[in-house]
Amino acid sequence: MSTTLTTPISAQDLAGIRVGDVIRLSGRLVTCRDVAHRRLVEEHRALPVDVHDGAILHAGPIVRPSATARSGFEMVSVGPTTSMRMEKFEYEFIKQTGVRLIVGKGGMGPGTVAGCQEFGALHCVFPAGNAVIAATAVEEVEDAQWRDLGMPETLWTFRVKQFGPLIVSIDARGDNLFERQKVLYNERKEAALASLNEKVRYIR
Repeated sequence: MSTTLTTPISAQDLAGIRVGDVIRLSGRLVTCRDVAHRRLVEEHRALPVDVHDGAILHAGPIVRPSATARSGFEMVSVGPTTSMRMEKFEYEFIKQTGVRLIVGKGGMGPGTVAGCQEFGALHCVFPAGNAVIAATAVEEVEDAQWRDLGMPETLWTFRVKQFGPLIVSIDARGDNLFERQKVLYNERKEAALASLNEKVRYIR
């Protein structure tokens, strides 16, 4: 299944989406990495950007000043950060912010699964190595908050159009594509080892 989500995103918008589906995003997308998560969850500081029913991207983009852009910035490159770095914060992040779509690199664990299932959210993977291509889907850099954190950790708000492809790795039912694939891998591994052992068992 392939579909486009547009912010704001409702729980109903996610109802038919399952792990392995491919989606694209239009609307607003906010970059949000380790330090922003820590400020919210551990330091109890409210985010300066409202992401309720919105989308965040685990990414440290490259942004440069622009004399013509309304915000004063333009996008250069935006590659996803390894999402597992945010795993210990993500359940509380979803609970407190009401975010609906989380985009990053690689899988996430049980905390994120619980958050997606309980509060109605998705985690999606953006294919790695496509940071410049991803930037072409950014129509405008609209805002920058917590700039004291430096460029990678700043909360950048982008307006995007057909941002993706995004592969759903955790859906709102709590299914986890990466964990499902681990089970499949282990089943195939055991079969392969059994076949190999049969061929070399004569060796002492």
